Amino acid sequence: MSKVLLKGGTVLPMSKTDPVSTRSDVLIDDGIVVAIAPAIDADAETVDCSGRLVLPGFVDTHRHTWETLLRNCAPDATLDEYFARVLDHYAPYFTADDVYAGNLLGALECLNAGITTLVDWSHINNSPDHPEAAIQALRDSGIRAQYAYGPANDVLPGALAPEPTAMPVAEIRRLHNAHFSSNDALLTMALAARGPGFTSDEIVRTEWAAARDLGIPITFHAGMSRVAGRMAMVEHLERLQLLGPDITYIHANHFADREWKLVADSGGTLSLSPQVEMQMNHGWPPVHKAREFGLRPSLSVDVVTSVPGDMFTQMRALFAAERARVNAICWEEDTPTPPDMLTAAEVLTMATSNGAHTVGLEDRIGTLAVGKRADIVVIDGRGVNIAPVNDPIGAVVLSADVSNVEHVLVNGSFKKRDFALVADVARAVALAEQAAAGVLSRADTSSR
Repeated sequence: MSKVLLKGGTVLPMSKTDPVSTRSDVLIDDGIVVAIAPAIDADAETVDCSGRLVLPGFVDTHRHTWETLLRNCAPDATLDEYFARVLDHYAPYFTADDVYAGNLLGALECLNAGITTLVDWSHINNSPDHPEAAIQALRDSGIRAQYAYGPANDVLPGALAPEPTAMPVAEIRRLHNAHFSSNDALLTMALAARGPGFTSDEIVRTEWAAARDLGIPITFHAGMSRVAGRMAMVEHLERLQLLGPDITYIHANHFADREWKLVADSGGTLSLSPQVEMQMNHGWPPVHKAREFGLRPSLSVDVVTSVPGDMFTQMRALFAAERARVNAICWEEDTPTPPDMLTAAEVLTMATSNGAHTVGLEDRIGTLAVGKRADIVVIDGRGVNIAPVNDPIGAVVLSADVSNVEHVLVNGSFKKRDFALVADVARAVALAEQAAAGVLSRADTSSR
């Protein structure tokens, strides 16, 4: 792998010790950032980054990537309507080839938007071939990903699905040994569990034990509706003595304070999906509770069936939602807004370093620092929607969009260059269009 020198950009390290942007060069060698300095002279492929913003790649900590085939199929759906339309009506008709097409296009969509790390929450394992296809698509895309093996679907037991059974432990172990033997690879593994309340205690214990036996993290949806909130899922895990720092709690809109404390005390991590949570009737994104209990929330897209697939949308949705929530309370109480309102810098931290923390890769990615892996996004600050750049962090959080993403590197390798993906995009789109037409036709024909 050749050396790459990103020359003259405004660098946003996004680290606690060095959060301030500076005009610097960034030298990459063999996929690793080896130097950051005002002026570097090196025998390297040089990329002019003057007028650009250079920052760590975004980390999406929870996306059902296979659903890329169903993009915008449920623009007005609530959570319950999403369950019925996507998971019950369409998901059973996905073949392994369909999953490959959805995952490939979805991962390329991430890279195009500057998302360099993805947690693929894959609850579409209708056969042993389905996970193989999902993993192969992630590998073919070149993204850094945590493949989270899940059940065939994620609906409430007894309502729209048969009584659940435990996920196949032998199959999970086989996939882990076949594809994820090294924790240093671009692809790693997690378990996408249903969690207490959505299945029996026996199944929860079995699945948690399988993940911990393999040393892989656990990610599950918790407290994402009033019904789920009443399940008190975190307290349930405490009773089962299963809490731990290897768990990511998705959404958490309706946790009681005691549950927040349990998550914080056990070292758990948090994934929020602000646009989905507000739009699909989950509740307010609970960033205020995360801040109150000292957690480091991360951001995720969740489903492109109903929302855009980029991190800029999530950052702006969270920033506006939290400030609107506080402003509404202050208006009703006729009090001034507090001095500790959510800031743009905090939101960008959630999209980068907090995301790396959530997926357990903070030692490798999430900040721009010497010794870290070169997962980097370069944003053009000269576009009509972003120039002039008076505040670099504000520019990224409040003005930039996918059209400004000029270069994207994963592990030091260009995945997007000069505003174009380094991939066969036409093939990926054609596969997705063909697969989507097949899924929709089979599902709609069966319902007649």
